Amino acid sequence: MNFKVTQKEEKQRLDKYLTSKLPVTRSQIQKLIKAGNILVNKEKASVHCFLKPNDIISINKRFITALTKEKTLEPNPKVKLKIIYEDNDIIIIDKKSGVLVHPTDQLEPATIVNGLLAYYPKIKSVGDNELRPGIVHRLDKEVTGLMLICKNQNSFEHYKKQFQTRKVKKIYTALVHGNMENDNDEIRLPISRSKSQGKMAVRSKEQGGKRAITKYTVIKKFNHFNLLEVEILTGRTHQIRVHLNFLNHPIVGDKLYKQKTVKQKLDLDRPFLHSTVLGFKDKNGDYQEFKSKLPAKLNKILKELK
Repeated sequence: MNFKVTQKEEKQRLDKYLTSKLPVTRSQIQKLIKAGNILVNKEKASVHCFLKPNDIISINKRFITALTKEKTLEPNPKVKLKIIYEDNDIIIIDKKSGVLVHPTDQLEPATIVNGLLAYYPKIKSVGDNELRPGIVHRLDKEVTGLMLICKNQNSFEHYKKQFQTRKVKKIYTALVHGNMENDNDEIRLPISRSKSQGKMAVRSKEQGGKRAITKYTVIKKFNHFNLLEVEILTGRTHQIRVHLNFLNHPIVGDKLYKQKTVKQKLDLDRPFLHSTVLGFKDKNGDYQEFKSKLPAKLNKILKELK
């Protein structure tokens, strides 16, 4: 698939030019450019490339076909859900490590959502995002613990509002490197996307940072490590991991947010972060609270510490 730039089209930015020519979004075009899948005069270009008359832009048609094909989620009964509570409105699961909550644009076939579609097909129409039916909040792929899932639209709106207004109680257990400077504290540091792919970072409001509040209490001290109870009052992506790493106390086993200065290492292939308590008011106004014990792998780590 080739495009030849005319005299009238000169000085346009490459990403804007292609957005006007193709049935895809500007962000999708930018990803293709950054991946080197779009060439200008047979050479890789940048998103900010400004076009000249007679420039030839080349794209493999299969990339555009992949972006424009209809996205459909498939039920996957192989994804087993550990359900600890269920009624007509909600499902509470205890998520295991290594499982995505919902598919990305790549339509991964073995996410929590794929398992939900097999378990409860009616959930397909619940929510406000076709790739996230029933999902009102999420846990990172490697993080374990409690998650609330909605079985109908009325419940989805009810719990979505509670999450948005910070009325859901969310407590985690985390093991961090080093000794915290205070046994109890509240971290108030705004967070936004980092320049590094797939990461978040502490940034000022002027830099686009959004309000993020994390409270913690040290519940046990070990040599070189502290076990924390962490409560998040906001729900930013990677919030706990980013905040603790910024304080120079990264979470044990976190490969994305780690520091070279950390000398004491433990044999753990996932972040020591577990969603332990989830509390909220149901549709009748009654408070419900659920608790989850640490997975065996994390308990084993604690028993090895002194």
